[in-house]
Amino acid sequence: MSDTASARVAAAGLNTPVLPDDGLAGTLIGRVWLDGPQAGPAVVVLRADGVFDLSARFATVSDLLEQADPVAAVRATPGHRVCSVETLIERSLDEHASGLRLLAPCDLQVVKAAGVTFATSLIERVIEEQARGDAAKAQSLREQVTALIGERLSDIRPGSEQAAALKALLQQRGLWSQYLEVGIGPDAEVFTKAPVLASVGCGAAIGIRPDSSWNNPEPEVVLAVNSRGAIVGATLGNDVNLRDIEGRSALLLGKAKDNNASCAIGPFIRLFDETFSLDDVRQETVHLRVSGQDGFELRGINTMASISRDPADLVAQTLASHQYPDGFMLFLGTLFAPIEDRGQPGAGFTHHLDDQVAISSRWLGGLHNRVTLCDQAPPWQFGLRAFFANLAARGLSPAAR
Repeated sequence: MSDTASARVAAAGLNTPVLPDDGLAGTLIGRVWLDGPQAGPAVVVLRADGVFDLSARFATVSDLLEQADPVAAVRATPGHRVCSVETLIERSLDEHASGLRLLAPCDLQVVKAAGVTFATSLIERVIEEQARGDAAKAQSLREQVTALIGERLSDIRPGSEQAAALKALLQQRGLWSQYLEVGIGPDAEVFTKAPVLASVGCGAAIGIRPDSSWNNPEPEVVLAVNSRGAIVGATLGNDVNLRDIEGRSALLLGKAKDNNASCAIGPFIRLFDETFSLDDVRQETVHLRVSGQDGFELRGINTMASISRDPADLVAQTLASHQYPDGFMLFLGTLFAPIEDRGQPGAGFTHHLDDQVAISSRWLGGLHNRVTLCDQAPPWQFGLRAFFANLAARGLSPAAR
């Protein structure tokens, strides 16, 4: 298959590419699970002539991103050919295949997420809070909140005098919310989305808690940041969201966000090079498509140009009071908040089991996952001890350069 054809490989029948629109023109790195005698996770780069294992020099993606010039380091490392790009994608999209497959493209990095970074999603968070997690109350509340706030939030710079004036007005009306505080106040919401190594990759199942009846995907751009705070690349992510659980109380954020298989990242990290930059991230449009076994289809977009806080500012706020010696991945938040009814009128959207979720963009390709329950997804067992034991058994050192 040609590079162009490979870029258009269909996922789960959704006819959506896995590779970016420009195919293999960019510097695409990732992680795969190798089978055979050297079974285990490997750092790879995608090239026109195949997928190449770079683990002999870079045992972890974190090691690679710590290089002074990660792109130059990748280009200077021949690596060992694993398979064709087509084979890797096809194996990864077959959820029942064993052995070779894509993993989340990060390893030792902490997975962080910024929330309430778009005006539209901010309004939906306020509605969740006011509804106390009851989807049936959402529509009437949406009309009340929108009537008062309207579209004013999209033009307000967080932390500005104008934002402070709006805060005072909303407090007078009894509509102030902790979500409005982080949406238009000086401090961004940044939380830990998943433990190190717990994220799933393209083709894997994503998990919804069995006790959740109001939930949705969150299509986002995810930045790759090294220990020095340098933003070195980007990928896609699904910050799976349980609206009913978080809506009951923001203090339940951990239970709403951090569950087995609830964080998907991939398919690859596209490093910043002559073909792709942070300015491209700022203008990226992320597309979402959910296709259900019931014939339901949901489409949405996340337009990064509409973000209320610049990506570089979100990185700076993440670094303001903490260090990340192995780097971090940062979800940038989403504009998308689905309100289309999927059953009972006024109940809005929620996932059904076996929904196929496709998140894609021009520069970053396509991330594809199937919805299941957290307790039915493969349990997370490959933690740090298993990871380092595996690397040691294969003669690889995380400190390799």
